[in-house]
Amino acid sequence: MQDLFKKGLNKMADENLDEAIQYFDLALRLDPNLIDAWIKRGYCFFHLNNYSQAIISYDKALAIEPNNTEAWNLKALAFYRMKNYDKAIDCVNKVIDIDPNDGMAWYNKACYLSLAGRVEEAIDALKRAIEIDIAYAKKAVKDRDLDNIKHDIVFKRIVEVVVLEAIRMGHSNVGKMIWVTGLNRQEVEEALNSLMLKGLIVKKTGIQLGLTMGKEDQYELAPEFVSRIGLEKPQTMHTDADDNRNRNRSKEVLERVQVFKELSEEIDKARSSVEKGDVDGAVEHIGRLLEPRFFGSILIEHVPDLHRDLRLYHMRLKDVERGKNYLNANKQNILELIAELEAKVDEKVRKCIA
Repeated sequence: MQDLFKKGLNKMADENLDEAIQYFDLALRLDPNLIDAWIKRGYCFFHLNNYSQAIISYDKALAIEPNNTEAWNLKALAFYRMKNYDKAIDCVNKVIDIDPNDGMAWYNKACYLSLAGRVEEAIDALKRAIEIDIAYAKKAVKDRDLDNIKHDIVFKRIVEVVVLEAIRMGHSNVGKMIWVTGLNRQEVEEALNSLMLKGLIVKKTGIQLGLTMGKEDQYELAPEFVSRIGLEKPQTMHTDADDNRNRNRSKEVLERVQVFKELSEEIDKARSSVEKGDVDGAVEHIGRLLEPRFFGSILIEHVPDLHRDLRLYHMRLKDVERGKNYLNANKQNILELIAELEAKVDEKVRKCIA
């Protein structure tokens, strides 16, 4: 039974989902209570766009283990893909009942509520997600599923939180803030003006950035705000010895950042090709993301799950006869995966330059 299950996993890794399902079915004939096989079976059907069969598989797993949060989350995602947002909300509420501190469940709930037009509830769910993990604030500002709530004043406060967190991490000028948050210049500058009016940050005009660079406004946390919340204010004055030490570190950091920047540029090319419906361009640029001689090794090391999912899409896009139709039918799904990959890369860049 375990051998059959492992063969199913191997077929999944090889992107042969139909055969993977056959092996999972064989394993389940021997042990109908093998929860992992039901979940993986559902995963295969999900990526074959057979969401009804995926849900049946997840229900089988939940009949065995009603508190399996993975199955509830995946079932919610299947309903989301079917645009049945009310049922997706019901599923994710089960996850929250089981684990009230599951930040991703609260975040997904916010997305589903937003898509269902339930704005106030969506805002409340998003606030709870951010309370659990501030990273969801940055994810939210770029998430199209939350477009229905982005006009809300509370969402604008979330943008301010993202910018404030960037400043706290030492990203003191507008260019760095744009890079690490994914916001555009107007959004960053509006947030900065609001934060200054509230007395949370201060601006130092025209700070020299380096011997060969010009001057640019710098922002830092206001001393009163730092004292009130008990943070250690970043040191802004330094000696020549500090500069020498920092130059050595900066060289290493810049090398790492450059690799991730090139990766980010390739991701952007892939996204642009998908948005335009350019199947040849999508195959080319997604292929570069997957190939070890380009960026594949980085993705396997840092985001193996996303690398696997991207391979599944790439395989189907390469189909000469059906690739174009597959792209048109799955464009939004592929764009969501690329957006998640982009967020992960941004996170790695922030860690490099923090």
